Order: sequence, then C-alpha cells, then structure tokens
Amino acid sequence: MRHRVAAAYSTAAPAQPFNVAIIGSGPAGFYTALRLLERLPVTRVDMFEALPVPFGLSRFGVAPDHPEVKACQDRFSEVAHYPGFNYIGNTEVGRDVALGDLKANYHAVILAYGSHKDRLLGIPGENSPGVFSAREFVGWYNGLPEHAGLDVPLDMAEDVTIVGNGNVALDVARILLADTSRLKSTDITEHAYEKLKTSKIKRVRIAARRGILQSAFTTKEVRELINEPNVYMNPLKDEYLDQVRPFLPVLERTRKRLVSVLEKNSKLARPEGVEKTWTLDYLISPIEIKASGNGKTLESTTFEVNNLVQPELSSPARAIGSGQHVTFKNELLFRSIGYKSVPLEGLHTGLGVEFDQARGIVPNTDGRVAPGVYAVGWVKTGPTGVIAHTMGESFEVAENLIDDYKQGIVGTEQNRPGFSGIKDKITSRIVGWGDWEKIDAAEKTKGLSEGKPREKFTSVDEMLNVLE
Repeated sequence: MRHRVAAAYSTAAPAQPFNVAIIGSGPAGFYTALRLLERLPVTRVDMFEALPVPFGLSRFGVAPDHPEVKACQDRFSEVAHYPGFNYIGNTEVGRDVALGDLKANYHAVILAYGSHKDRLLGIPGENSPGVFSAREFVGWYNGLPEHAGLDVPLDMAEDVTIVGNGNVALDVARILLADTSRLKSTDITEHAYEKLKTSKIKRVRIAARRGILQSAFTTKEVRELINEPNVYMNPLKDEYLDQVRPFLPVLERTRKRLVSVLEKNSKLARPEGVEKTWTLDYLISPIEIKASGNGKTLESTTFEVNNLVQPELSSPARAIGSGQHVTFKNELLFRSIGYKSVPLEGLHTGLGVEFDQARGIVPNTDGRVAPGVYAVGWVKTGPTGVIAHTMGESFEVAENLIDDYKQGIVGTEQNRPGFSGIKDKITSRIVGWGDWEKIDAAEKTKGLSEGKPREKFTSVDEMLNVLE
C-alpha cells in the first residue's frame, strides 16, 4: 500500500500542496488522514496531538483484554509513514498553538479531538466519595496520564452499581469481576493490576432506565461477560423478558439474538462455589446517592422504578417514573451514561464556530462545520459506535472534503504554508513520529520483562524522559 501511495506522489507535481491540519490522533483522525492521503495525493497532513503518544481511544479506551480491537494501530502506523504525513505530538491546540493560527496557515482544519468529559446524572450525592465515571476508570487502567492517580477503594467494596448499560459499562463490570491473573499478560498498567488484586468486589449491578431492547451493549460484549470464569449472571426478572415477547416476531436479527442470549442464561443455576455475580437491572433511574460517612465509599443508591411506554416497536421507548422507589446497598458507583465533547480554546474566536453545549458536539452538516473547517468522530456525532463505525464515518467526511477541494471550495488560497507557517509559534517540546517510536520501543521493552506486550508510561514526563 505504501508503495502505491509513494508512486502517486511521484507523478507530476501539483501547483501547490493541499495543507490540512487534523486535531486529534485517535481513530477518527487517522482514518480521515488515510483516506485523504490515498485519494488526494496533493494532500499534506499535519496531525496535532496534545499527548506525546498517539492513537487516542484505541490506546486509552479499549479494554486491555481486547487486543484485537487495538490492531487498527498497526494500520495507523503505516499511515504515519506515508509521504505527506507529519505527527506533531505533545502539542495541545489552544494552549501550545492557537486555533486561529492553524486556520490562517492551512487550507482545511479538521476537528477530531473526541469526547473528553462525562455526562452527569444530576442527582443528590453525585459528588460523594465513591462515585466515579467509567471514563476515568477506563483511563486509569489504560494509563491515561490525567487519570493515573485515580484512587478507587476497591479493597473497601463488595457491592458496585454501574449506571448505564453500553459496552463501556460492561467493560468496567468485566474488569472489576475478572480473575486478575487473566489480566497480567495484557497491557493493563502495573499500578492498576496491583490495585485490582486487592479488590473485594463480589457483586456488580448494571442499571438502565429503559428496557432490554434499548440496551446499548452488543451481544458479543454481554456474552463475554456471561462467559467470564467463576462469575455468575443473576437471572433477569421475568417482567423484563415479558415486555419484549410481543415484539419477538418482528425483531431484527441482532436484537433477537441478544434477547435469546439473555433469556438462555437466565435459566442457568449458579455453580457451586462461585462467589462473584452480576445483575442486569432495567426500568430504574437513580435519584439519590448516599455516602457512608467514612470519606471513601458509599452506603447506598436509591432508584425510581420506571414504566416503559412503547406502543409498537417503531415507537420511541419512553421511561416514565412510577413514584415507587427501591434502594440498593453499594460502596461504589460508576457513572457510564455517555461522554461529551468540549469546545477547544479559540473555537469561536479563532474559527468562528459556536459549540453546541446541549449536545456536546461541534454543529456540522455531513462533517462540514464552516468554510475550511470539518469535524469527524465523536466531536461530530457524539459518543456513538465502535471503531469500525468511526472508520466509515471518517471516510465519508474525507470524501466530502475531497469533493470540496475538487470543486474549488477549499484549497485555492495561495498563502497557506502549513506547518512551516506555525512551527515557530508552538510553545511545547514537539514530539515527532520518530520520537513516538522511541517511546513505543521503551514501553515494549519494559513490558517484555514482565511477560506483557508493553508497560505504558502513565505520565507525560516519563514519556519525554525517554527522548532525553
């Protein structure tokens, strides 16, 4: 593939390069760069990343026992060696270089910086010790520097509640319940592994406000949790299954399979000697979290029981509170109800773009934000879809940008030098792709001695020290 791309660059020289700045080095950014470089050979991509290390969600958001999902990083590394690609790590746009300077020096600016904040429950007690976001916890065990110091008192908890039932919620449940010896050979950070070994967690409740058919997790993910050794799935309440039976004949195949898996495993007896269990609870919304008073953990969470209103399958399913309350004992609660993006510094003043605070995205039409400004990934769509979905969506936005270029909508300005126009304005110690490869090699060497694929550095200083 690289030879074909190089050959494309060796043809007749264009009048000028098409300089594109991509902000963010996760899957959305890399897939967009891939499509631009392969389909429009005049493109020169400068990819800006706030951390020294690339790959975003595929490095910091994928569970350590899912190495196959991280295989996309091999493809991204190939893209990084394409002619016309330049990685600018350890450079936070808005802090180390102004958005307005990017706009003034590039033909197009692509926002691909993802979703870095949590959606909140908005209930009393949410700020209590013992309440964590799934995003923080996932970042902690995956080595995200900003969450390296997260202190989750796993050794003081037996009962955990997870609010939300997407794949991330199931990841958190699986990591909490897993036999830690199974994680030792993964790329989980050493400090997280050692902390998980002290865990006393025995019961995990995954709570959702609507019904089974509105579950956001996939069949693959729930089957994996069901099959976790020495962990038992408590049977679903009959009322949850009864609600979906009228719809079974007309359910699409993937939903029907999910219901079948849950129903089948609800009939299994608990094996002798199995202490760890997990429960899927539906039709409940948290209304209050009560702290324990020890400054570390919780006492309980109170939920309102909901009624599900859905006249037919094509109708939106609405959860309506019944006024009935139920309280569950729990020492820890993880909030997993979604992420949201935040506006980059200078988004309005530098690009003239208003951020949609309510939806947590940059407003766009098919990825087009403003003249010369585009958005891809979760900053465009919100936090939906797996990496494969992000790939397809990023390709579509790249094709829209290519169409705009061919129609003369972008790329016609003569005074857009790209990186050469802004490099002297960058205030950080720039980490190039060759520098990342040194960090990568150091992590792998460190991991090799511990029988794992890598031992991630969990602070920016550690990463930069490799380069000294």
